[in-house]
Amino acid sequence: MTAPEPPEGTLGIQQLWTIVGTIIAPTSMITALLYYFGWHHAYWFFDYFGVNSTVLGFGTTDYLMRSLDALYVPLTVAAGAALLAFWGHDLLRRRLTAGAEVRLLRRSLPVMAGVGALLTLGGFWSVLARSFFLRRILVAAPLSLAFGVLLLAYTLHLWRRLPALPPDDARAPEPEGGQEGDDTEPPEPSEPSPAPSAPPEPAPAPSPPRPAAAALAEWGVVLVLVGLGLFWAANDYAAAVGETRAREFAADLPTYPYAIVYSADSLSLTAPGVRETRCKDPKAAYRFRYDGLKLMIQSGNQYVLVPERWSRVDGVAVLLPRSPSVRIEFAPPLAGSGASKRC
Repeated sequence: MTAPEPPEGTLGIQQLWTIVGTIIAPTSMITALLYYFGWHHAYWFFDYFGVNSTVLGFGTTDYLMRSLDALYVPLTVAAGAALLAFWGHDLLRRRLTAGAEVRLLRRSLPVMAGVGALLTLGGFWSVLARSFFLRRILVAAPLSLAFGVLLLAYTLHLWRRLPALPPDDARAPEPEGGQEGDDTEPPEPSEPSPAPSAPPEPAPAPSPPRPAAAALAEWGVVLVLVGLGLFWAANDYAAAVGETRAREFAADLPTYPYAIVYSADSLSLTAPGVRETRCKDPKAAYRFRYDGLKLMIQSGNQYVLVPERWSRVDGVAVLLPRSPSVRIEFAPPLAGSGASKRC
């Protein structure tokens, strides 16, 4: 006894995933995506302070750690939506196999196709016209493209399976003599109907199955469009998260410890709120002290410092190389910027 053939379209998806897994190693692809979104997160975080993140010397580990903040919410939402979609599809498949709700599905397919086409058109229009209103809403344009293509593909998948389903108006014929116990007399027998003049037309032959190459190409295009839409959405979200974290950091600057910089030579720091003090001891190893700074990060053998009163209007960021001629002390925020009076 031969095993039943998989539904049309399922084989194409399986072949497509096999080809993709052969060409691209899943681990390498995931690492590359995490690296990219972590880089995007870092770029927009430091861009808020006017710093180009490429000069900070971040490594792969730094970007992978930042990607968690950029992708935690999208992955959680995507996993939840996928789980609901799988459950909904399984419930719909069981009801259709039992022959129920077929009429409702036939009426719903045009609506689903129309919504999918509208979402897809909105996504494509957002690609061509940057002033389209969907571009002003975070991840609305890319999700419109991805969900629209998915809805169109799913609608087409259901439509192709409909001919194999039982008819929606098939009912068992009722007995002509009425129900048992009914006092009404059965209808008089009617005259025999004349023989049909012509034999009934044969049922149309089922359409031949689509070639495997066509199914593979179709699902490949769907995968590319949906993947590009989701990549676009994650890219915009990572940038938004990076900028949001930068705003939060700037707002919380008063709560961070002070970074008191000691230097053997003058650094000529003239940022707003930064004070330079020349030490009077001629034998001091560090003759200059700078107050009013906060440490943002240390990376690539350099410190990134910002003034305690930083603002986007006149604020600057200072990149200070690590060297034996520079020393940094930290003081709690409640102690004030001039907590240390030593040179």
